[in-house]
Amino acid sequence: MRLERLSTNQFKIFLTFDDLIERGLTKEDLWHDLPRVHQLFHDMMYEASDELGIELEGMLLVQVHLMQAQGMLVIVTQNNHWIDDEEDEEDYVEMKVTLDESRELIFAFTDFENIIQVCAHFADLGINGGTVYHMDGFYYMQFDDEEVDGQNREHVIAIMSEFSSPSIVTSHKLKEYGKQIFSQNATGQVNKYFLQ
Repeated sequence: MRLERLSTNQFKIFLTFDDLIERGLTKEDLWHDLPRVHQLFHDMMYEASDELGIELEGMLLVQVHLMQAQGMLVIVTQNNHWIDDEEDEEDYVEMKVTLDESRELIFAFTDFENIIQVCAHFADLGINGGTVYHMDGFYYMQFDDEEVDGQNREHVIAIMSEFSSPSIVTSHKLKEYGKQIFSQNATGQVNKYFLQ
């Protein structure tokens, strides 16, 4: 489990599916086994509070994004303004959880140099596809299912995760608001222009 503070009242948690399995849950359990899922969120909030030094109280807005094969990104926003004035309990915490699932394989990079590194690894695997965008100071690399067909998906994701972070930005948003740098065969083009 990786934790990162985003602001004074917001943090994110990233769990791989292996982290979930270690906690005795599967991806399918997140949709069905409510008592165990409730316990998972309780445990994660306690760990985040302890590790990040955040005093959790009031309403927690918990957005859970399941990403295809990468894991689960949880963004937690603490909203203390929702506490009822008559409710003076000090340990009052309520979670409002929303859950969605993405089938897209999109990763966010802070530096184009990291994309070059990923593409060098992918060249060894014979992967030439992908699309690269730039938006809001980040580079995004997206692969369609057919572009990684015949590959060990977990291996592809492991390479991407070494140099980037799974993204919850959708391909629709990237197409509309991002600048497309390579529209197709991004891996092959990056290798051609930067590694030869």
